[in-house]
Amino acid sequence: MTMTMTTTLPITPRIRRGLAQALRALLAVLLLAGTGAATAQAERRGEPNAETSPVWLKVRASLFGTRPIASPGADVIELQAPDRAEDAAVVPLAVTVGFPQTAARRVERLWLVIDENPSPISAVFTFGPRSGRADIETRVRINDYTFVRAIAELADGSLHMSTRYVKAAGGCSAPPGKDREAALAGLGRMRLRMDPPAEAQRPTLAQLMISHPNDSGMVMDQVSRLFTPARFVRTVEIADGRGVVLSADLDFSIS
Repeated sequence: MTMTMTTTLPITPRIRRGLAQALRALLAVLLLAGTGAATAQAERRGEPNAETSPVWLKVRASLFGTRPIASPGADVIELQAPDRAEDAAVVPLAVTVGFPQTAARRVERLWLVIDENPSPISAVFTFGPRSGRADIETRVRINDYTFVRAIAELADGSLHMSTRYVKAAGGCSAPPGKDREAALAGLGRMRLRMDPPAEAQRPTLAQLMISHPNDSGMVMDQVSRLFTPARFVRTVEIADGRGVVLSADLDFSIS
């Protein structure tokens, strides 16, 4: 024989308060567990938080203070970089701005920041009023898995940033990929190539090539077991008869 009994107990104010406290405690535990699981899952995927990078917080404070920095789309600024670099000593980067340089709207300065490099501020480019476009392509050394950032300051004072996470390591201490004697033989040679614009009223594309080993000071000579002294291009200025078109303050991160 099966017997079912239903009993109703009176819910006193004391019991009600106890149930409410137990429910709140259970909810807090579930939320904490969920947050910890989500954080652990993100760490397993190798996705650190770009905004809480300790190095970036220091660099941001030193360069920009508390000024707001927008993270716009490609119509303003876009940084292109590989997710995983084939060679950490020669990582290609391209920064493109989604609008032409005009008197009304133009990029005045562009910072390239590599968070985990020994010298995070890798380059600062300053564009003259006749630069046409504020697009830059270069190659950099990357020392460890890191966020790479391009921060543009417009003429109106606003800041805009594009960020990529690049998986690469050891680029700042990697030995040179070519014979050092040959590299020193061509030290300082420059070549400037200018391609005519494909359409009228478009800026002329210019490519500047500088022969220089850009020694970081972190490479050990395998014969002498001594570190090669740091020796790299610090400043570049491109000008024509009417003034400066582009100037750059560089560090050894530029390869």
